[in-house]
Amino acid sequence: MLVDTQPATYQHVPATPEVRDLWVNSQLIGVLMDNMGPSLLAGALSLPVLVLLLAGHSNPIALGVWAVLSLLVLVQRYRLIVVYRLRHDSMEGPQRMAFVERYQWWWTVTALLWGGPVLLSFQQAPAAIQFVCGIVALGHALLTLTAFNAYLPLFRRYANALVFSWLVGLIWNTIPLLHDREAVQIGLVLVALQVVFWALLMMAGQRLHEVHRSSFELQFSNQELIDSLTLQTRASLRAVATKNRFLASAAHDLRQPVHALSLYADWLATEPEMARDIAPRILQSTRAINELFDSLFDLTRIDAGNYKVRLQHVDVRKLFADLSLQFEPVAQGKSLRLRTHARQTTIWSDPVVLRRILGNLVSNALRHTHQGGVLLALRHREDMLVFEVWDTGVGIAREHQQAIFQEFFRVSQHQGTEDSLGLGLTIVSKLTSLMGYQLALNSVASRGSVFRVMLPDFTQRESSEASPSGLPERHASGF
Repeated sequence: MLVDTQPATYQHVPATPEVRDLWVNSQLIGVLMDNMGPSLLAGALSLPVLVLLLAGHSNPIALGVWAVLSLLVLVQRYRLIVVYRLRHDSMEGPQRMAFVERYQWWWTVTALLWGGPVLLSFQQAPAAIQFVCGIVALGHALLTLTAFNAYLPLFRRYANALVFSWLVGLIWNTIPLLHDREAVQIGLVLVALQVVFWALLMMAGQRLHEVHRSSFELQFSNQELIDSLTLQTRASLRAVATKNRFLASAAHDLRQPVHALSLYADWLATEPEMARDIAPRILQSTRAINELFDSLFDLTRIDAGNYKVRLQHVDVRKLFADLSLQFEPVAQGKSLRLRTHARQTTIWSDPVVLRRILGNLVSNALRHTHQGGVLLALRHREDMLVFEVWDTGVGIAREHQQAIFQEFFRVSQHQGTEDSLGLGLTIVSKLTSLMGYQLALNSVASRGSVFRVMLPDFTQRESSEASPSGLPERHASGF
């Protein structure tokens, strides 16, 4: 049995902005976590240096509390890096973002604690120690710029908390010295410098983040383009293979009736008295060739978008009577029984298209049925009308029920059935899609099949908004 439908052609659908942003943010978080190691190492090295410098020059209790809290935060940050390393290979974009959101407060606490050296040293320790603490704090801020700029929300949170803690330290230590004009001036100058530094830090972080984001967006676009080209190349190769199968199948199916015509013509030339016997056979071969070309032309018109649809009222009983008149001789020729069943119903459809759909299904059923019969019926369901074509033919095995709607697919055990190019089901599939109908198949091998064409309610409304195109006449498109 040869049945077919046009293979799915690939149309690349660009990723939505949400998908792009999710992927880019996931990669930015990966860069953020990769930069956590150097930041953690710098913190671990500077902590004991600051403790040694400030010992004896600041409140020992405050220094001890700050040192212990800083050490605990360093340990927790190391733990988070380890957890991320163990899980990041299996983390998708949403999981990475959830991970950062869940633990971002740890980085905020870290930033606040790094204001401790300013609070502990400003206006309390010697100028040299204050200078060293200021250099360490400044270096930590610059390291923050390189470590956190990949993921902008966390960078902003961290930088704001860091600068805020510095300002608190400066203001807190300046308040007791309000009577000292020079100390107040130094404090105000440093506060102003901190505000300027914060603005510059945020600007630099924003620009570096944009560089990272642009790089990953370009990478995403390139990968999307590569995927698109790869799939289009595969689609082109499939199209070439389909064309080759088409030519082979067409040549095979045309050869038999054309060869038969040649033999009948030679026979008629040598034995004219056999014209009465030969004429029906010539007619049968000619009809087979015409049906083949009609199917090819129909398929070409649908694919080219030139198949017109004209919606009007259709009398189902009259349509069934016409189909019975057309196919009854075929059924009788194979000793099959062709029956129809429908109550008086008028539907909204294109009579030519609907007749083509049902006619192809009935023709396919008769072609692959050797005993029993074929039933064409209309059933009324709550939300749709259903045309059904039952047969007691060879049936279709479950593993082939999807493949039969691919072009030129031939089930090997059906080779004994009547040959054809097999474009009937392709045309049925395309026309049902064009009309907004649904096509379904149930079949059991060696017992028979039933094809169902389902007409949803919206296809039966005689309004422009209900028809598939909004017009009583339209052309096929999108194939």
